[in-house]
Amino acid sequence: MTLLIGLTGGIGSGKSAASEEFERLGITVVDADIVAREVVEPGEPALEKIAAHFGNDFIDEHGALNRARLREKIFDDPDAKIWLEQLLHPIIRDRIIHQLRTARSPYAMLVSPLLFETNQHELVTRSILVDVPEEIQITRATDRDKNSAEQIKKIIASQMSRSDKRARADYIIDNCTTLLALYEQVHALHEEFLRELRSES
Repeated sequence: MTLLIGLTGGIGSGKSAASEEFERLGITVVDADIVAREVVEPGEPALEKIAAHFGNDFIDEHGALNRARLREKIFDDPDAKIWLEQLLHPIIRDRIIHQLRTARSPYAMLVSPLLFETNQHELVTRSILVDVPEEIQITRATDRDKNSAEQIKKIIASQMSRSDKRARADYIIDNCTTLLALYEQVHALHEEFLRELRSES
């Protein structure tokens, strides 16, 4: 059996810190956000389709996607958002599957902030939620991103509730205290996964 782990967490939860520690332990990490950026880079078929559909003014002077303009467009136009999602989601999904299947580490990990919302949890065999209370999310995200608390609250409200994520996750990493405590939980899960793989071989 190939063990594929999904890792998720809301804004300011510490998801990135956890995934970086899994990487340091030698695990291949596929980041859904990075894949989503890769599929619209210059030369990619998806970028040509976006230009053909919305117009060349959505491409900047360097031939790259004008992300700010596209964000504006899909925020104002629900049909445009639907069209874009129907184009990109299957492409992103196929690329994620390819990267997970070609991983050479004992198990592979998919990191996605919307693991449950986009059904990407169907691509993995287990899921981990990096979890903190909402007030900690707001404090950490405002300190890190210099966004207002109101902006962070809107992002949190637009995603699946904390209680629903906790109910769906197979494992929960509590990141309310220190980075060291987070790393200890990552190492414990890593050892558990390796033991499971050894018992099956």
